[in-house]
Amino acid sequence: MSAMIVPSEIPGGSVYGVKQVQYIVDGISGKNYIDALTAASFKESVAIEETARAYTTVVRERQKKIDDLGSMLACISRAVADLPAKKQSSSDTATVTNGAWVKSTALMYGITLNFESNSDKMKRENLMKAQTTVQYEMDKEDNNLQQDMVSLQSFISKRDNAYSTAAKLVKKANDAAANTISNIGA
Repeated sequence: MSAMIVPSEIPGGSVYGVKQVQYIVDGISGKNYIDALTAASFKESVAIEETARAYTTVVRERQKKIDDLGSMLACISRAVADLPAKKQSSSDTATVTNGAWVKSTALMYGITLNFESNSDKMKRENLMKAQTTVQYEMDKEDNNLQQDMVSLQSFISKRDNAYSTAAKLVKKANDAAANTISNIGA
């Protein structure tokens, strides 16, 4: 949300026939032009900072999900590797390491895995399907993470530009004030 700058004529305030204006920034009046621009720039910077913080939270959550999915995939792949290579049968089963954790994590992320009843074992075809499903979810989250990282970088760049603009305006105001004071003394 950007700050709104609205000029407002000062009633009865004219100097040598030139109407005097004050600026209102987000409903706060009594600002000169430089103060109004500076306040608006700082308000914009803060708003962008808050949005960037929200994106940072999303990025962290996605990174955690990718880490969890990677750990799940490792457990499932280990179970696939334990299956007998010779004489493949659909009734072949293998135990998934950390099966309870894999089940609860899959449930947390809305992934359906077909374990044998009340055990950490899965049949060959279910293991293969689980491996594909978890890898797909991991790839999808990685793509979303990359898009979020680009958006976050854009917000950070906008925030830096807004702070830079505000700092330049403050410096110009200070330079103008110093110049005015030095001219009075001359």
